[in-house]
Amino acid sequence: MKHLLSVADLTAESATESLDEAERFEQALLGREVKKLPTLRGRTIMTVFFENSTRTRVSFEVAGKWMSADVINVSASSSSVSKGESLRDTAMTLRAAGADALIVRHPASGAAHQIAQWTADQGTGGGPAVINAGDGTHEHPTQALLDALTVRQRLGDIAGRRVAIVGDILHSRVARSNAILLATLGAEVVLIAPPTLLPVGVTGWPVRVSHDIDAELPGLDAVLMLRVQAERMNGGFFPSAREYSITYGLSQRRLDLLPEHAVVLHPGPMLRGMEIASSVADSPKTAVLQQVTNGVHVRMAVLFRLLVGSDGGAS
Repeated sequence: MKHLLSVADLTAESATESLDEAERFEQALLGREVKKLPTLRGRTIMTVFFENSTRTRVSFEVAGKWMSADVINVSASSSSVSKGESLRDTAMTLRAAGADALIVRHPASGAAHQIAQWTADQGTGGGPAVINAGDGTHEHPTQALLDALTVRQRLGDIAGRRVAIVGDILHSRVARSNAILLATLGAEVVLIAPPTLLPVGVTGWPVRVSHDIDAELPGLDAVLMLRVQAERMNGGFFPSAREYSITYGLSQRRLDLLPEHAVVLHPGPMLRGMEIASSVADSPKTAVLQQVTNGVHVRMAVLFRLLVGSDGGAS
C-alpha cells in the first residue's frame, strides 16, 4: 500500500496487522529512557495542515520523531498558501524539497486523494506517501484505527461487539471512517443522531440507524461520542445546545445505563456539558487519554508500513 487515504483501502487483515504493529511499537518503547527507534532514520516527513489540530498533528510529529525521522510542520497560515499559492503548487514544492511522506489535513473532501495524484511519478509509482489526516467531512482513517485499537484493548476483541456512534454524524469524518472500519472488523455499528444530523446516503453505510440513545445504551459494548461541529454548520440543525444535550448528550444517568464492561470514546476536543458531561469525561469508563496514547503508536505503525513495509517491525 502506497498511501492511506481512506479506511476503504484497508481489509480486515491489513487493518488488524496495523493494530498489531502499533502494539509492537508500544512494547518496543516500554522501559526506554530515550524514546527513539532507528526505524525511519534518514526519512523526511512533512505534516501539512490547513485546519487547526492538536491531537492528530502532535501525535504524527511524536510518532515520526520517536522513529528518528526528520519531521517538518507546514501550516497554511505561515506558508505561501496565505499569499495565494495553489494547493497543487504547494504539494509539488514539498515533494521537490524531499518529502518522503506528506500528512495532509484539509477542509475540502478529497484533498488528500488529489495531492496523492499530483505528487505521484506517472508510470513508476514513485513520489511521497500521502496520509489523510482528515479531509473535510469525508474521512480520518488513522483516527478510526486508533479507536479500533482502544476498543480492542478495552474489550479484548472487536468482532461481534456492538458500537454506537452518537451525535453530529453529518459533519463528522471520524464517524464515516469508524463506521466502515469497525464494520470491516466485524462489529455491529449503530448511528444515533437526530435526523437533521444524518448525511444523505447513510442507508448505504454498513450500519443501523437509531434516534433513541436511551433505548440503545443497555445493549452497547462501546459508545463513541462526537463533537457538534458548529464551525461547519450554516443553519439550525437542532433547537438549542441545551436541548441537544438533554436529548443526545452522555450524562451520568446515561453512563449508568451502559453495561459494566462498556467503554466510552471521544475523538476530541470534547465540549463538556454538551455532548458529554464532565463526570463522564473523567470516568474510568472513558478512554480519551488512552486514545491519545494509542494515536501515537498507530501513527508509528502507519508510517512504518507505508515507508518501510510490513516486513521487519519495531526493534
